Amino acid sequence: MPAYVIVDVKVTDPEQYKQYMALSPAAIEAAGGRFLVRGGAHEVFEGNWQPTRLVMAEFPDLAAARAFYDSAKYREARAKRAGATEFFNMVVVQGVDRA
Repeated sequence: MPAYVIVDVKVTDPEQYKQYMALSPAAIEAAGGRFLVRGGAHEVFEGNWQPTRLVMAEFPDLAAARAFYDSAKYREARAKRAGATEFFNMVVVQGVDRA
């Protein structure tokens, strides 16, 4: 079953954050993932959640998502992101079987 990594982030240092943005795609692709959402317009339909910047990546399964997060490539990207955000919330959720 696919797995989805979902991020809500508030960037406070856009120049520094660009370093993270340059490195994270290779880490995602190396684990078999792909971006579905990377910023872009969004609208709250219900509730009090006020996301700032949303990102979503799809992986073949939970193991691949974990491999992405634990990879040396992503650790490097995270190091470049340090101090560039007010918050960075990331979750992974298992998708539904496509069959």
